[in-house]
Amino acid sequence: MKKMCLILTALFISFIAFSQTTHYEVSALKYASFTHDSLARTKTTDSVSIDFMIWMIKGNGKVVLMDAGHLYSVEAARDFDVIDDLRPDSTLQKLSVHTEEVTDIILSYQHLDHINSIDLFPNAKVWVQKEDYAYFTTASWQKGGENSEFNRKEVKKLIDLNTAGRINLVEGYNKEIIEGIRMFPGSRKPVLPQYVLVKTSLGNMALGSDNVWIYYNSNFVTPAPTFSTFDANGYIKAMQKMRLLVTDENGLKPGFDSALMKFPAITEGVIRLK
Repeated sequence: MKKMCLILTALFISFIAFSQTTHYEVSALKYASFTHDSLARTKTTDSVSIDFMIWMIKGNGKVVLMDAGHLYSVEAARDFDVIDDLRPDSTLQKLSVHTEEVTDIILSYQHLDHINSIDLFPNAKVWVQKEDYAYFTTASWQKGGENSEFNRKEVKKLIDLNTAGRINLVEGYNKEIIEGIRMFPGSRKPVLPQYVLVKTSLGNMALGSDNVWIYYNSNFVTPAPTFSTFDANGYIKAMQKMRLLVTDENGLKPGFDSALMKFPAITEGVIRLK
């Protein structure tokens, strides 16, 4: 009991400190879209529009991206049959941000839509969960490993970044990796896609990435309809935790729902999240 009280006290103190940090502006920059029948909102005959986005967190002298996006020229990306395709680095130009100005990239997962363009940002430190890095670069390629949605070229990119001293490995839950930005492991797919908690002027904002695909998931606290997960119970628990961390329900942002574009646009395909 005493140990539990100490843990809760430490968590409380960490969030008090978190609440006093610099506020960030968070923008979503769409670089591609597609419509998929398997992501139905209410019935199996429905479809939902999906947007691939780069998430930019700006403030405190930092330009932080959650994920780097993918290039349509990558053969595996063509399976999505995307439309409105734009190079991920080109989307930053809409906000007059150059690739070399990006200070950090938080890698939420190792699928191509998160990692493929990571080498386009030459000065960025890359934050990766230690367990994810180990699985992606080693265990997934061993007998019994799960790597069907991974790409060997991206493995090499991540290893090269590590040998260049640009990878920061994160271990554990609720880690403040940058002042005002915390990283959390989510559900197992087969490793742990990350979500990020950001301090903004409107309160805490959770960027769900693969842990919350569309608003349907968070509204009904369900892993379906979405792509398969190895850990449906973990998917639900991650969403429940996110709901407790944000200031209000509007603070939980799904990773791919085109409905995010309901917010006022800064320019075409770019919104400031509120």
